[in-house]
Amino acid sequence: MAETAAETPQAKRSPSDFIKQVIGLPVVVKLNSGTEYHGILSCLDGFMNIALEQADEIVDGKKEQHYNECFLRGNNVLYLSAAS
Repeated sequence: MAETAAETPQAKRSPSDFIKQVIGLPVVVKLNSGTEYHGILSCLDGFMNIALEQADEIVDGKKEQHYNECFLRGNNVLYLSAAS
């Protein structure tokens, strides 16, 4: 009998599994320019286009702007991580 992913102690997780887990949660998105956006992940598509809600734009460690809704084009995204 095969083990399911939930039963396996060190189950392999794909990036899409991570994305599904963090939708609706606070995330940090860093762009190639070094600018960061901290907000709630609303949605993400296959091109890494990202929609955030209640996002703060952070430039050189300083909050520059607040956006109720924010769209980030995927080719500018360096990484996406769960906020701690």
